[in-house]
Amino acid sequence: MNASSWTPADVSAVVCTLESISGIERCLSSLRDAGVGQLIVVDAGSRDGTRQAAERLADLVLDDPGTGLGNARNVGIAATTLPLVLNMGSDNVMPPGQLSRMIDALQRLDVQGVSAQTLVDGSDYVSRGLNAWRSGRFVSGPAAVIGTPTLFVGDLLRAHPYDATRRFSDDSELCERWTRELGARFAISDAHVLEVGKASWDEVVVRCRMYGISDEEVFRIGRGSGWSTRRQVASLLHPLKADLMEPVTRLRPFEAVVSAPFLAVFAGMRYAFWARAAANRGQRGDAGD
Repeated sequence: MNASSWTPADVSAVVCTLESISGIERCLSSLRDAGVGQLIVVDAGSRDGTRQAAERLADLVLDDPGTGLGNARNVGIAATTLPLVLNMGSDNVMPPGQLSRMIDALQRLDVQGVSAQTLVDGSDYVSRGLNAWRSGRFVSGPAAVIGTPTLFVGDLLRAHPYDATRRFSDDSELCERWTRELGARFAISDAHVLEVGKASWDEVVVRCRMYGISDEEVFRIGRGSGWSTRRQVASLLHPLKADLMEPVTRLRPFEAVVSAPFLAVFAGMRYAFWARAAANRGQRGDAGD
């Protein structure tokens, strides 16, 4: 099929889950309503009813062996059959018309992958802080790395899938590898999805923990592969730049002042979990792996 005629029916959607009953039905229903041609769920042994909900709504439910998100995504991707592959979080909801906007951006910008902007569903301080963080950090246009939800050219993703050894840093690894080896290009589209059930400090801590572990993983592997000093410094400064400095400079003055404390705490927690992950690895004696 000619790429110019791609529609939502040409999309295989992959959703990885674990104990996601609070949002999985809304997520999968939104993808059905968006018109995806294939809906695949990869479940990591949920016992809260997630799998049963997925079996009602998805075309295929597969087992996640529990070795990391990269491998879980690969399990789903290997089962896809359509021209485009959408990776969607189980806490994401696709509003009407937004998948078509992602497809349009993929074609119009002539890139190999696009992401959508994510808006937290809520109006309290944490929700406003997360939305300020996202709007200041993820701006429409070309991007070196894109994160979930992502829409990729299917054949390319099936031939060059995620690094199955990565726990959390799978998006950055894939984008950097594709750019280096395939000359691929990526962009953030003007489409948006909603993120539900994440507007609490507990969820912010969980997010920062995942980012911190990812930061440690990326830095350790990159340094081991021969990164220059400049590249190592850039990695060390990334949370400060991406989570505080860039959002503050891009937000309107009043919004920047109100959001700055939240953004500072966010960046600080990310560094704290990075340090903890490095310390834990050192205690296990595998710091050089």
